[in-house]
Amino acid sequence: MSVTLPARGLPHEEILDRLKDLREGDADWREGRVFSLVYHASDEHSELIKKAHNLFFSENGLNPMAFKSLRRMEAEVVRMSASMLHGGPHTVGTMTSGGTESILLAVKAARDRAKAKNKKLVRPNIVVPETVHVAFDKAGHYFGCEVRFAKLDASMRVDVADMASLIDANTVLLVGSAPQYPHGVVDPIEKIASLAQKNAIPCHVDACIGGFFLPWAERLGYPLPLWDFRVPGVTSISADIHKFGYAPKGASVLVYRDMDHLKHQFFVSTDWPGGIYASPTVAGTRPGGAIAGAWAALMAMGENGYVDHVDRAMKAAARLAEGIEATGKLELVAKPDMCIVSFKAKADTGLDVFALADRLEDRDWLVDRQQNPNCIHCTVTSNHESRIEDYLEDLRSAIAYLEAHPDHETRGNAAMYGMIAKVPFRGMVRQSVMDVMEKLYGPRAAEPGFDPMSADDEGLVMRLVKSYGGRALSVLDRVEKLRERLSPGGKKRRRAVT
Repeated sequence: MSVTLPARGLPHEEILDRLKDLREGDADWREGRVFSLVYHASDEHSELIKKAHNLFFSENGLNPMAFKSLRRMEAEVVRMSASMLHGGPHTVGTMTSGGTESILLAVKAARDRAKAKNKKLVRPNIVVPETVHVAFDKAGHYFGCEVRFAKLDASMRVDVADMASLIDANTVLLVGSAPQYPHGVVDPIEKIASLAQKNAIPCHVDACIGGFFLPWAERLGYPLPLWDFRVPGVTSISADIHKFGYAPKGASVLVYRDMDHLKHQFFVSTDWPGGIYASPTVAGTRPGGAIAGAWAALMAMGENGYVDHVDRAMKAAARLAEGIEATGKLELVAKPDMCIVSFKAKADTGLDVFALADRLEDRDWLVDRQQNPNCIHCTVTSNHESRIEDYLEDLRSAIAYLEAHPDHETRGNAAMYGMIAKVPFRGMVRQSVMDVMEKLYGPRAAEPGFDPMSADDEGLVMRLVKSYGGRALSVLDRVEKLRERLSPGGKKRRRAVT
């Protein structure tokens, strides 16, 4: 199928009708059946930030001198965020397009700061928890930094002693999460920052999901460890406004304790024929709508609005956690510090959590599957408070079905995800994922009914599943146990595969 520009422009109404048709098969986030990806405060709030976004639809933050309104709004967003994070008078920062860009820039700034201080630095590394966001892997890949992963303790928080063992003269950054995304627990930031100070290394706190949530949870009296700029040694914090700040997509902040760190984020070129070029972030063109929408979201919500939404989300998450544990078949992976609930099957039940995910998807829930350990992740928001009982009812029904049909785990998605989690040769898994990515962005992607997960050109993982089913999973179980027995001790340099 060839997709080309229409010879003549289409009527606007027809275009809008086509757009509505295109999203018919999308996940139903409006009804609270999606536990990630979308953070919805209310229809009224959404209408406001849409209008704010559209007021600055054409403006470009590339030149803050041309659009002083954007410069002012960005500065105010940074100052409001810094205040919320207990920054001081010298705290500075920028808005970015999202958590990944904030993380990329935090690593880039730390690397360049270290190189400015040590001209002989050629192999920089960063030390992070195993549960740190995958954007740090991407940053290491992009910026030539080795990423060293420290193991976790029983609570799924990073083992700071293990972090210390991974530091050397080339370490340019230590990282902790507030909280980490997979299980919702806050790393021991005070200990990480103290370790960073002792070694004269910057410490970044990734609060992309918790930055606009934890301050208000603390205000409500939930017990939380210190994790923000109140902790000496914390030099930068990333926080996404388009998550629990309820701003439109494309809005995050990266805040530094002072300009000594931020200045290494900037890029300046003086020799381009097009003129002197300076950029504070990765992007050149910076959409004005995202800046205006974020500013409007903060002004509209206010402290009282954020407190209300956090209160509702925490209560909904507590109900979900209680209902999960009440099944007697499931348990939480960790006790979360915020409204993230991740659960797995109890070891003695014989349940396959990925088969459980299949059944939930059959009931129109969008399910986030995780590995190491295999579990299901739910980021609960205020938008889910009326859906918790529906979810738990479907969860109980799914458990009952699987107990009556124990062979379900050898088929379909459950087998595929189970296989991916168990394959010890991660390059094999990577190639299977790369095959899907090539299909998603290949020349056939615009064809109606296109399915990147179709049977055409299946990778080795799915061929094993279809050919051998449960026997392949059983073999991989034995390989995994053998690898665990033979695995040498010592420092961990990569994420653990369990």
